[in-house]
Amino acid sequence: MDTQNVILHARFAPDGAVVEIGERPEGLAPQAWFNFLSDKAGDVYQTLAGGRGVFRLTREELTALKQAAAPDGA
Repeated sequence: MDTQNVILHARFAPDGAVVEIGERPEGLAPQAWFNFLSDKAGDVYQTLAGGRGVFRLTREELTALKQAAAPDGA
């Protein structure tokens, strides 16, 4: 079985706030998406140097998380 992996990059401000994060559902703030992912998939997060980090998920996991986090519940 061929599983497609996705890497979501996060970038932080000097104060620790999330300023940019990949695959964010429309209408969801970067910090809110990071908080949701940290709660639901924190075990696949890796801190990087320079105020960055990544979540490593399968495409299926990401799709399910995006649907669960969508502000309109879609």
